[in-house]
Amino acid sequence: MLKTNTRQANWRRANPVKYDAHLAVQRAVKAGNLEKQGCEVCGMEAVDAHHDEYDEPLRVRWLCRRHHARLHHYGEDMFPLRQGSARTSD
Repeated sequence: MLKTNTRQANWRRANPVKYDAHLAVQRAVKAGNLEKQGCEVCGMEAVDAHHDEYDEPLRVRWLCRRHHARLHHYGEDMFPLRQGSARTSD
């Protein structure tokens, strides 16, 4: 159990399903079972994994920090999925 009272630790305690999904992505990337791809909007290499739904933790969209923040602020409809998008893992 997290004993600190930081914003991040508080978020982890309040969102255990989301936190578990984030950990699953980190483990899969490190193990080579999930490959990071460029941002689906701009192609930038430095990306975050975005979960549309947390019940499939390895089904992610790869977005740069700028577009990931905009997605959360403005909503998903401003990011049409491109053909061949990185939505699934294999």
